[in-house]
Amino acid sequence: MRAYKLKDIISQGTKDLFYIWWQELKAVVKDQGVLIFFILVPLGYPLLYTFIYTNETVREVPAAVVDNNRSSLSREYLRLVDAGADLEIVSHCSDMEEAKTLLKNGKVYGIIYIPESFSRDITKGVQTHVTIYCDMSGMLYYKAMLTANTNASLMMNKQIKIERSGNTTIRQDEVSTSPIAYEDISIFNPQNGFASFLIPAVLILIIQQTLLLGVGLSAGTARENNRFRDLIPMSRHYHGTLRIVLGKSLTYLMIYAVMATYMLCLVPKMFSLVQIAQAGTLAAFMFPYILACIFFAMTCSIFIHHREACMMIYVFTSVPLLFISGISWPGTAIPKFWEVISWLFPSTFGINGFVRINNMGATLTDVLTEYRILWIQTGVYFLTTCIVYRRQITLSRRHVYERLKEIKKRRKTNIV
Repeated sequence: MRAYKLKDIISQGTKDLFYIWWQELKAVVKDQGVLIFFILVPLGYPLLYTFIYTNETVREVPAAVVDNNRSSLSREYLRLVDAGADLEIVSHCSDMEEAKTLLKNGKVYGIIYIPESFSRDITKGVQTHVTIYCDMSGMLYYKAMLTANTNASLMMNKQIKIERSGNTTIRQDEVSTSPIAYEDISIFNPQNGFASFLIPAVLILIIQQTLLLGVGLSAGTARENNRFRDLIPMSRHYHGTLRIVLGKSLTYLMIYAVMATYMLCLVPKMFSLVQIAQAGTLAAFMFPYILACIFFAMTCSIFIHHREACMMIYVFTSVPLLFISGISWPGTAIPKFWEVISWLFPSTFGINGFVRINNMGATLTDVLTEYRILWIQTGVYFLTTCIVYRRQITLSRRHVYERLKEIKKRRKTNIV
């Protein structure tokens, strides 16, 4: 008898789970706002971000020159700067004021200033200086300016050393100018580009943020449609905590299994980004990440009482989360307080693990710390979700009982 009762409870719970899954799926399809965050944003945002940075690096950045030296050495230096792919000298100005005007009007993005004593200092064996000014509205402009001038100065230094060394053979010149031979290779980012560096982190963050927004919007809709402003409707199918949590999360998992495949596999392939992850490793790592994001979003949705609230709360957190993840800003430079705060978000460990798997070919063993923490977050946020939903079931029942008592009281008053 007891075994039969347990079997009946499991059977009813399973039916309720799939009923809740179906109701949540229908609610997602019918709600245009939720569809935007669950479907359109994951489809469109990766394409938009990747298309913006598709060139990876900036080339031939226009620059102005103020050459107060006007010697053969200064002209040689400028020739070396202009010969590279980073800068293009478009104007030779008579003074700094003319160059500043060009910079202000957006015709150039940098100024190279060569002092009057440039060649004289070199002839005397005194260290000289070349000053560069850059429009810092774009960090890539600064990078191009610095790279071009650094390469030109290194090349000119070699030429000066060779002239002064008095060596008689080419081999002696090579040894005197470059005692240690080196080769500059950009590991895991062969183009040394911005897209290969930033886009993988952005893709992972989009998964978390769209889940927060979509689940929050769905929770706000559920409260607005409930006469008692409760998250859980009063229905015989919504009596168990596990069936509610698992039913809703199954809906989100099915949607984001497809969306994650599109964002993490197809988008990088479409734009020829670095993609050396093994399919099995990537799938095994992304499974706990998506689960952690789902339960994290469901836990946070308890604070959403109106549809618009999730936009105000979550949409502005994307940039700070990208910074404190340690990808776009060095992790060692992040204050300890913000580092601890970053541990609360699945994106912190998801970004670091995915970048290492996708861009560096890491295995699960190599990202074991991030992988374990994601499973811990999945368990913790699953428990918090069950706690908050259990609380919502209790509140929903209390409101219904209070309503029934009020109706009975009115009926007795009318009879009297």
